[in-house]
Amino acid sequence: MNIGYQSGRKFRFFFIITATIIAIASVWATNFLVDKLKEEENKKITIWAESVALISTQSEFEGLGDEESKAFYNFRGHLFKIIEENTTIPVIITYDSGEIFDNKNINIPEHNSESFLKKKLQQFAKKRGRLSIPYDENENFYVYYDDSSVLKRLRMFPFVQLTIVSIFIIISFLALTSAQKAEQNRVWVGLSKETAHQLGTPISSLMAWVEYFKTKEIDSDLLNEMDKDVQRLKIIAERFSKIGSNADPESIILSTAIKNVVEYMSKRISSKIIISVDLPENPVYIFMNESLFGWTFENLIKNAVDAMDGQGDIKIHAFLKSNKLIIDVSDSGKGIPKSKFKAIFNPGYTTKIRGWGLGLSLVKRIIESYQKGKIYVFRSEEGKGTTFRLELRV
Repeated sequence: MNIGYQSGRKFRFFFIITATIIAIASVWATNFLVDKLKEEENKKITIWAESVALISTQSEFEGLGDEESKAFYNFRGHLFKIIEENTTIPVIITYDSGEIFDNKNINIPEHNSESFLKKKLQQFAKKRGRLSIPYDENENFYVYYDDSSVLKRLRMFPFVQLTIVSIFIIISFLALTSAQKAEQNRVWVGLSKETAHQLGTPISSLMAWVEYFKTKEIDSDLLNEMDKDVQRLKIIAERFSKIGSNADPESIILSTAIKNVVEYMSKRISSKIIISVDLPENPVYIFMNESLFGWTFENLIKNAVDAMDGQGDIKIHAFLKSNKLIIDVSDSGKGIPKSKFKAIFNPGYTTKIRGWGLGLSLVKRIIESYQKGKIYVFRSEEGKGTTFRLELRV
């Protein structure tokens, strides 16, 4: 039953698709504006270059009358205005010979100015080509130019925009994920405490019945087994009640805690499944609530049993490394695909037809929240088995 897990995946997929569409639309819109502005700059620089050529051509206006001269100088003034209004587009003008005639909006260094301009000219020619403007019947002006400062900034805008949108999306995603996890935690805690509360009454009744049966002539072995199961139910209810609260930690001996779990589980699983334990010779103490610690290993063993279809080996190997206690729980089951190493710890993820997919999620919560440790898939091979590794403080 993967309803919760699949819903989470669909939400993340929808979120990523939406963010991608926004980013693509933003880049497309900006590039459209850049192309339009580029066309406008091409027109402007053509008008500008023609204005320069007209001003430089004085012979055509010699010998004019007073009115014609006045009109010419007014026209010339308009041309100068056109030239002066270009304050953003870098321009270099040359003669047919390649000699530089003029330049504008280029920061020229004090030294090696000529070689600097020639280098710029080559860059402009490579990027934008050149415009040919007739100067007289025998010669042309050649205009080389670059993108304006405004166009350059606009070209950078999509990257700035994408960065801002990405930051916004990441923050929104983290906020939504955090809210979703908080909601899951509230449901988890509420369900756990309600389960513990509901179990309390029938367990108390069963305990009373066991005490009553002890006064009767009933097989003592049978009563002892009943008493063990009732006590087991009491422990389970206690575990559920501790979820979401500060469980009282205590110093427990590793070997004792693990052997108690193995002894209990061995009687309740197939006889074809062998559980072996390899623990340090010297006593190792860990500071943790023993009930929750036992619950962790019960879930890991149950998970291993489910993976082996009723037969196989489970190995629990513990050792100390760099002030940490490392515990490997290995099985000879079906294995886990590498792509699912993290997904198996998500609430709701399960490969079983029946089940809520909470076992490994519960284990991860206990180890990380109550012991500040880590649990992960150390290695796994399909058809050969899986090893879960726990790293705990000692």
